[in-house]
Amino acid sequence: MPTYTAPVRDTRFVLENVINLPGMAGKPGFEDFDADMILPILEEAGRFFAEVVAPTNFPSDRQGCTRNDDGSVTTPDGFKELYAKVLESGWTTLAMPAEHGGQGLPGVLGFAVEEYFTSANMAFAMYFGLTSGAVEAIELRGSEEQRELYLPKMSSGEWSGTMNLTEPHCGTDLGLLRTRAEPNDDGSYAITGTKIFISSGEHELTDNIVHLVLARTPDAPKGTKGISMFIVPKFIPDADGNPGERNSLSCGSIEEKMGIHANSTCVMNYDGAKGFLIGEENKGLSAMFIMMNAARLWVGLQGFSQAENAYQNGAAYALDRRQGRALTGPKDPGESADMLIVHPDVRRLLMDARARTEGMRALALWVALNGDIAKHATGEDERQAADDMVQLLTPVVKAIGTDIGMRVAQDMQQVWGGHGYIAENGMEQFVRDARITQIYEGANGVQAMDLVGRKLPMHGGRAIQSFFAMVDKDIAAAAGNDKVAELATALEKANGELKAASMWLMQNAAANPNNAGSAAYHYMEILGLVSMGWMWLRSAMAASAALSDGAEDAGFMEAKILTARHFAESHLPEAGALRRKLQAGAETIMAMPAEAFARMG
Repeated sequence: MPTYTAPVRDTRFVLENVINLPGMAGKPGFEDFDADMILPILEEAGRFFAEVVAPTNFPSDRQGCTRNDDGSVTTPDGFKELYAKVLESGWTTLAMPAEHGGQGLPGVLGFAVEEYFTSANMAFAMYFGLTSGAVEAIELRGSEEQRELYLPKMSSGEWSGTMNLTEPHCGTDLGLLRTRAEPNDDGSYAITGTKIFISSGEHELTDNIVHLVLARTPDAPKGTKGISMFIVPKFIPDADGNPGERNSLSCGSIEEKMGIHANSTCVMNYDGAKGFLIGEENKGLSAMFIMMNAARLWVGLQGFSQAENAYQNGAAYALDRRQGRALTGPKDPGESADMLIVHPDVRRLLMDARARTEGMRALALWVALNGDIAKHATGEDERQAADDMVQLLTPVVKAIGTDIGMRVAQDMQQVWGGHGYIAENGMEQFVRDARITQIYEGANGVQAMDLVGRKLPMHGGRAIQSFFAMVDKDIAAAAGNDKVAELATALEKANGELKAASMWLMQNAAANPNNAGSAAYHYMEILGLVSMGWMWLRSAMAASAALSDGAEDAGFMEAKILTARHFAESHLPEAGALRRKLQAGAETIMAMPAEAFARMG
């Protein structure tokens, strides 16, 4: 079975040395935070999730969930007791609002801990994961009565939350949804329809499940302008706020999935279920986007959390498995073969995995920190600047983070060779579990179109121009530092490719929207490379400074600089090729007749 150790040292390095979380202490939203909290929180969370949760990952995947004849769902053995242990530990309430029973610490700390949870058992972590987004949506758009009724028990984890968007005929295009919401005499609505792919839609782990459901009222306009959002609880709360009458909703089936078998991904049937409008009628999509944006960052985290787990097991195998001889001569002459780690191609896979995973961890934590600032800053300029970065880079964290999860999981399976294909070794589970992250919360191609179509031009390109300025500033600050000179030069070139790609889109997308569509993914990949390269420059600068100051963990710092150099040599040069692919435009791919895509004969 695979093993897992939380990457506490690396997370701490990012929080303290790369994004300077200690410097936020005492600022709005960080009043209860102290820099001395970072290490004990990470160490204890890492121990808990590695020792208590991670051992359940493999067996729960093999067992899966069971739908019973009455429509209830039973999760894998031990999950109910494990859920209680997680609640008792307090890790899931770390960043929940203090006014609703949470600990009120910065979201970025909760995000860091969430990585450990998701690496330990992604399918199990999903029973908690969407609840925080549902809490935020109700907090921002719900009535005072709704907030008082639902948020304390959802924040504590006593009740869980879901989001219900997709229907059998309606995936990304939510304007096609058909679920109906008929007004009742008491001010509630009767919700009727079928939703699919509902993560954690039915289970026995909590006393209640609070579904946030998109539906249409009778006179709603067509398309996305006619969507409303409703709270539809599994049990309707009674006068005391406790689970009361069973609502008329049920799990019709559990989806048969490629991965995350231990999560109950359900087809949910609503048969006149009682629902309660959140916010304004026909304004449900904007309310759901509050939840979706939080979920997109979380999905990006799911991607690199699977990459981390796969990397650890790939590296352990390469350090233990003997296969062949080093190209320069035997390293262990007394043994029948050398370790896999001596082979350059194996090292290439491991270095790629390390560079991608650690680079995305740093970027995701920096975006999460900006999310805290955007939420709590009192100065409008500071709040706006932080929100611009969250808006611009959320699609990148989601899409590139999940691409990394899949790529690293596959590469580490390759390190294991044929043994990586055997289920009992666990490597194929990382591949299966990582695959869904590229699809849900908006497939990665949709994220690219969101980036190019909405985020890039917003406010006249203000966000991307600010991004360019920050990257250029750090490149200039690196001048004269021999340890990071190669990375700074490579990053400057890649940032130049990003600027050229941005200009090409400005000049060509409006005249032919298909140019934006064909270029979007390549553009997102370039922005991902530059964003991670920027984080690697910051990391290398911090490691260089630590070495100059006589760092006790010099080996860790040297490894940081070497990994940054690898990213500069092997990854940043891809920006030029991607820019040239982007500038090919849409003419060729759109010239193919639709019927020609079907093979004939």
